[in-house]
Amino acid sequence: MKRILSHFEGVDYPALLLTLALGALGGGMASLLHLPLALLLGSLVVTGVVAAAGWRPFGRGIVLPIGLRSAFVPVIGVSIGGAFTPAVVAEAVAWWPSLLALLVFLPIMHGVGYVIFTRGGLPKLESFFGAVPGGLIEAVQMGEEAGGDVRLMTVLQFLRLILTIVSVPLIFMVLTGAVVGSAGGVELPAAAVVLSAYEVAVLLAVGVLGVMVGKALRFPAAIMTGPILFSAVAHAAGIVHGVPPAWLVGVTQVVVGCSLGARFAGVERAMLLRAARLAVLNGAVALGIAFGIAWALMPLVGEPVAAVFLAFAPGGLAEMSLIALSLQMSVVYVTVHHVARIVLSVLVAKGARRWIG
Repeated sequence: MKRILSHFEGVDYPALLLTLALGALGGGMASLLHLPLALLLGSLVVTGVVAAAGWRPFGRGIVLPIGLRSAFVPVIGVSIGGAFTPAVVAEAVAWWPSLLALLVFLPIMHGVGYVIFTRGGLPKLESFFGAVPGGLIEAVQMGEEAGGDVRLMTVLQFLRLILTIVSVPLIFMVLTGAVVGSAGGVELPAAAVVLSAYEVAVLLAVGVLGVMVGKALRFPAAIMTGPILFSAVAHAAGIVHGVPPAWLVGVTQVVVGCSLGARFAGVERAMLLRAARLAVLNGAVALGIAFGIAWALMPLVGEPVAAVFLAFAPGGLAEMSLIALSLQMSVVYVTVHHVARIVLSVLVAKGARRWIG
């Protein structure tokens, strides 16, 4: 908690309110246009464009403290935990083919990204850590320790994440005809439960304890995986039956979208354009390979091709889980694979960083 509060020290609160207002405006406009994952993508696009252009409405820049995002992301984890039912857990034994496929998919994607970036003229060190297909924070940190350019690696990693977040909902809309919705589209069976004061207290405790224990035990993406674990146990044990309401998940989408958009503040345009061209190519190849693997694995794991594709799409854990929640599509399957992707990506990068140095 102290670490989260420390991120709010010295925050320009008028700028923060402006950022959230712009994000809400973008999300609202995207919702009116019936765009996929409207609240997240609308807030991301509006704040990202303003931040990258260096505009300062009312003399204020785009800002969003990491602590604010960290306070809301557990909402997604608690919601996902409500999808862990005994029936779903029983099905998990059939997922081993796709979990093993990650051992092939991730090194291929890392290698492809590295080749694309180096052939595009980027330094080898930054290309290696910028191409890690998961664990954004860990990858940038390892690259910094190795002497790499933090700004370039951060831009490459954020562009991977953001391009995937933008592309996947559009791909789903074309393939399935279903719009990846905003908070209004998030409906788990547990969402029909009217929350009592007791259940609200339990859900809050599950989220807070999940983050604390997850960080203490150094879980990957602890602010997501800790609440997922605690929420799953609480729901399986019958301690609680409901999940966070749709409006709170919608607010979370706006906060997450603004946090991604704010990362473009201060980035040099020349660097951004150069990295963007290479990141688009890398992202297109990654999604193409993910789609091919999805078709191959579909009959082996008993999941629809769209769910397998979503499980292999190299986006963020929180964002991909939001899409799965919105589509009511194999939420646990998708989440488990993205957790495994992050862990394996970081382990491979750690093992190879001595070689790349």
